[in-house]
Amino acid sequence: MASSLSAIPHVIIMSAEFITGITVNGFLIIVNCKELIKSRKLTPMQLLFICIGMSRFGLLMVLMVQSFFSVFFPFFYKVKVYGAAMLFFWMFFSSVSLWFATCLSAFYCLKISGFTQPYFLWLKFRISKLMPWLLLGSFLASMSTAALGIEADYPKNIDSDDVLKNATLKRTGPKIRQINEVLLVNLALLFPLAVFVMCTFMLFISLYKHTHRMQNGSHGVRNASTEAHINALKTVITFFCFFISYFAAFMANMTFSVPYGSHCFFVLKDIMAAFPSGHSIIIILSNSKFQQSFRRLLCLKKNQ
Repeated sequence: MASSLSAIPHVIIMSAEFITGITVNGFLIIVNCKELIKSRKLTPMQLLFICIGMSRFGLLMVLMVQSFFSVFFPFFYKVKVYGAAMLFFWMFFSSVSLWFATCLSAFYCLKISGFTQPYFLWLKFRISKLMPWLLLGSFLASMSTAALGIEADYPKNIDSDDVLKNATLKRTGPKIRQINEVLLVNLALLFPLAVFVMCTFMLFISLYKHTHRMQNGSHGVRNASTEAHINALKTVITFFCFFISYFAAFMANMTFSVPYGSHCFFVLKDIMAAFPSGHSIIIILSNSKFQQSFRRLLCLKKNQ
């Protein structure tokens, strides 16, 4: 049973993260759906933002259910929350959220970086047309990851007492093998992480080359382009911080070895809930149209 002392701060932090996450992700979905109603069509970026908002919303719902039952109904948590259905949705929304974040960073990288290699230019001018296929591929890859995680079937075979305490030393050989199978499945998420890192690295290189190439150019043009690079880097690096923190917490949680009700247990939950909330906040803050709409929504903009 989780102690009140450790549970109360967790409830406060998680409640704030959930309220914030539901608000900002719901905002992304509503604003872009409103544009769909107006124009009768969606741009690739609007479609990506809707997918991001929906995936974050789903991930928050899963984390909210886990956190609620872990604090108030621990017995139900160990029996039902670690069941196959909850594990599937948890793995699916975790995977698809990370893949969609990778697609967004790749889009920023291709649109802003100034590389002139043929393959890069080919992707740069076709990324908009390729975006629906990338989103479909992300969805299918996430479904496959979640299905393979269920096939590993670790939570069904674990002893019920092992969920509520750290029983690492008591695990048998087959259980250790099953843990490794679950972790091996989720290591597929290293691929979107690698793409994310590559996009960030390419933006750094592009900014470095740009500052040297434009030394003899117009000061105003140089500043405008440099500012675009720096703003993109700030956004992508912030994405990366949320990305890597969630990935690390998710992988640690998937070992099922963190003692239930411990301080580390609740910290992992808080870190995971920060990703779908904080990531979407950065998206809104980095987009001027979203900023204006969000201010009007919160009544922060005076009537003109």
